[in-house]
Amino acid sequence: MKHYPVYYQEISNGETIAYRKAGSGDQTLLLLHGNMSSSVFWQTTMEHIESEIQIIAPDLRGFGDSTYVSTFDSLLELALDIEDLLKHLKIDEFIVLGWSTGGGVALELAALLKKQVKKVILLDSVGVNGFTMYKKDEKGQMLFDQLLTEKADIAKDPVQVLPVLNAYATKDKAMLQMIWNATIYSKKQPDEAEYDAYLNAMLKQRNLVDIDYSLVHYAMRKDGKKVERFTEITAPVVVMHGTDDNIVPYQEALDMQAYFKDQAKLVTFEDVGHSVMTDAFELWLEELRKTIF
Repeated sequence: MKHYPVYYQEISNGETIAYRKAGSGDQTLLLLHGNMSSSVFWQTTMEHIESEIQIIAPDLRGFGDSTYVSTFDSLLELALDIEDLLKHLKIDEFIVLGWSTGGGVALELAALLKKQVKKVILLDSVGVNGFTMYKKDEKGQMLFDQLLTEKADIAKDPVQVLPVLNAYATKDKAMLQMIWNATIYSKKQPDEAEYDAYLNAMLKQRNLVDIDYSLVHYAMRKDGKKVERFTEITAPVVVMHGTDDNIVPYQEALDMQAYFKDQAKLVTFEDVGHSVMTDAFELWLEELRKTIF
């Protein structure tokens, strides 16, 4: 895996956004990573397309090498950070690609910058109704009639949150690897050096509870109607999703396509999990090139 240097840009709210860049040309591709990750996870993709397009891959606030001066409660706040970054970088038009949580940020950005976003690519993206978390019983089993909605309660979740926070605190890469092998890399794992780079990137996350809270409260539809700001999205939307995704079920992709109707195209990765970049890299590059060129 090629390693790209990190650049830094202070934005108006006092945060400093770290980002990687590559390539050149008239087109710009903005890559937004997911939870428990950073721009490091995009490097293999960047390496294979940098000769064809300009690429910007930021670390969202509280991830990777970006600062975490202020906590946040929504993905919209992260999108506003990126809007400010793009102003500083003088990027006027771009395609945005968001993976998992990054898909939610991409949609917020597309609503904010409807004239600048030329296409939205959602890769295994958080769904129309966000991410549901449930309270757990004494055995760690989900209580499906009791939602987790308060940030303080999310921070104490014994199954989905505390094990990750503890792994971060103790720099327990073995625990993180076990979690990822059971969920995201259940079909195929990256090679040892690449995986270690990803684990080191995970350990830089400081905002896990904020992200989980933001995902729980993310909603593109309320009371049966579209949330008004998402009606501002005018760019074409490409929904890419693996049928065997253990994190965001494939049904979420179908719901997303239905939400946008004729504005959206669905690309299905058969027998692929939450990371097509790992499970079927050549297929990923093929579909990505079809979509952006």
